[in-house]
Amino acid sequence: MLLTLTTTHQPATDLGHLLVKHPDRVQEFDLPTGTAHVFYPEATAQRCTAALLVEVDPQRLGVGRRRAASTPESFTLGQYVNDRAYAASSLLSSALSTVFRSALRGVSRDRPELAGSAIPLSIRVPVLRCRGGADLAVRLFTPLGWTVTAAPLPLDEQHPEWGDSRYVDLCLTGTVRLADALNHLYVLLPVLDDAKHYWVAPDEIDKLLRAGAGWLADHPERALITRRYLAHRRALAGQAMARLAELRLADVPVPDDSVDGATGPADGATPVADPRRASLAVRRREAVLAALAASGATRVVDLGCGGGALLTALLADRRYTEVVGVDVSTQALTVAARRLRLDRLPQRQQDRVRLWQSALTYRDDRLRGYDAAVLMEVVEHLDPARLPALEDAVLGHARPGTLVVTTPNAEYNVRYEGLPAGRFRHPDHRFEWTRAEFAAWVDRVAADHGYTATISGVGDHDPELGHPTQLAVLTAVASRETTR
Repeated sequence: MLLTLTTTHQPATDLGHLLVKHPDRVQEFDLPTGTAHVFYPEATAQRCTAALLVEVDPQRLGVGRRRAASTPESFTLGQYVNDRAYAASSLLSSALSTVFRSALRGVSRDRPELAGSAIPLSIRVPVLRCRGGADLAVRLFTPLGWTVTAAPLPLDEQHPEWGDSRYVDLCLTGTVRLADALNHLYVLLPVLDDAKHYWVAPDEIDKLLRAGAGWLADHPERALITRRYLAHRRALAGQAMARLAELRLADVPVPDDSVDGATGPADGATPVADPRRASLAVRRREAVLAALAASGATRVVDLGCGGGALLTALLADRRYTEVVGVDVSTQALTVAARRLRLDRLPQRQQDRVRLWQSALTYRDDRLRGYDAAVLMEVVEHLDPARLPALEDAVLGHARPGTLVVTTPNAEYNVRYEGLPAGRFRHPDHRFEWTRAEFAAWVDRVAADHGYTATISGVGDHDPELGHPTQLAVLTAVASRETTR
């Protein structure tokens, strides 16, 4: 079975650094079920392709396995008479986790910034067993920002009247972080195959949620993905769905009110946009990360961190030596700890992370002196009367070197189908500002507390209404003598 990864990011040979596989060498890896080979059919500064070729050993495939009676190879000669040698399946997913382990985690010693950035990618799996047909492949990958081509393969090219086989030629193109792309494949290849080659134990739930962090909880097909990934084991699927529901609940401060995403705003509002685009939640997170990187911060506190989506991205970037998540909800902090896998991280990684329960409207000495702080989709969850307390606690007392704030643009709400006039994007919002209202607030708090400020937007720009998300970056001035 074969999978190819191609990028035109320049220099394209940086793909070798991200995969930790040198383009000038053919590398071989022993697997429990065979052998994997990594090589580069092309490697230039303009275009680079890495290929993963997996050779399955039928004898090893059948040794020491517990197999459910419903799997296609459960008859006596099944380990020899099957399609596993050439059709991509859960075997390819397992090979990805073994061969590209660092890349799956988003870790690159030589190119850490690139590992955290979206790059142009083209992925091809020429023979993929797809139970549900090409349409299912499109439904699974499109909401993740991919342009999908899934061409059914004929049973016999010489006899087109026989119809299509259960296999597709899958091609994905998009601008995606490499780690995200590999995790999409790691989860969805066995889902499309719908027949795992190994026994599914309870720890598979953790694997699923770890690989699905940041996208699975909001995927429109999350129930199907969960059920198939866990081999239709109802009890495990139920546990996984419950944990996904916790993630969605804990991420209330960062609702997916995307005009571009696969899921729309709360209360049935549905945006009109291309579903192949990355969701606004993802684009917002990327914009915040870019602002933090530009500030030069190394010690960052995420105020109102929710379930830890931003914390996960911060921890994956080695430039940040200290990452703090703060939330008033202990449940949210529990979910964040689970998402970050704090109990499994090496000690040096654990030392970089802190999770603190605290109300953002009260002064907290622990929050003083950080290089940067983030209020991502938080301020609109406070009653307007409590905003002065937030301003004093964050800008007056904690006083980070940089503060990044995002909030919805109320003017853009008319672009959401099904969102009644005068209604907010999320039921917990206490207000939503127009662009003028947000600019006035930013200018006032910056002047009151000795900061300069810039305002921009996130998401597709509407010439009349602006961006769906408003973003401000406040930077502390060197001296506060003139601010009091």
